[in-house]
Amino acid sequence: MKKHWALLVGAAAILMLSGCGNESTTEPEHTASNSQQHTASDMNHSASNEVPDGLKTADNPTFKVGSQAIIKADHMPGMDGATATITGAYTTTAYTVSYTPTTGGEKVTDHKWVIQEEIQDAGSDPYSPGTEVTLTADHMKGMKGTKATIDTATPTTVYMVDYTPTTGGEPVKNHKWVTESELAAT
Repeated sequence: MKKHWALLVGAAAILMLSGCGNESTTEPEHTASNSQQHTASDMNHSASNEVPDGLKTADNPTFKVGSQAIIKADHMPGMDGATATITGAYTTTAYTVSYTPTTGGEKVTDHKWVIQEEIQDAGSDPYSPGTEVTLTADHMKGMKGTKATIDTATPTTVYMVDYTPTTGGEPVKNHKWVTESELAAT
């Protein structure tokens, strides 16, 4: 009888420990409390250097194209603290938005960043928080074509950057977008 109890307790302990191990390696999900960091499978890591129609190149950006800066943002794992090479600098309005992906799943809250030129039929006037819009951005799976709510609006310079994640892995090319306040001099 003692042998059966020992086996049962041992099996329960293994199940508990294996469950804990799985939790510790799970990537963060989109939630209100952790909305800025995306899972590796959600993000379009390396994208084209094409920009939306109507996006204006910044006249005198703080970080010039070709220069380097330190990223101070955690949009995805390995981004914060990475050295970025600036591949584009543009003047626009950047928005944080909340939306439910067209592919289903949990609602994404406070996604950083979608720009004015990535909103369907946007025009030139910035949107106010609370406005519902349709996204043309394709930064994340299920983003393009979805209805989104504007959470915040910030007139700023946005940057397209190349960087290697601090967590290792393949370099990210043409990441869209990082704002000026999310970069620091090297």
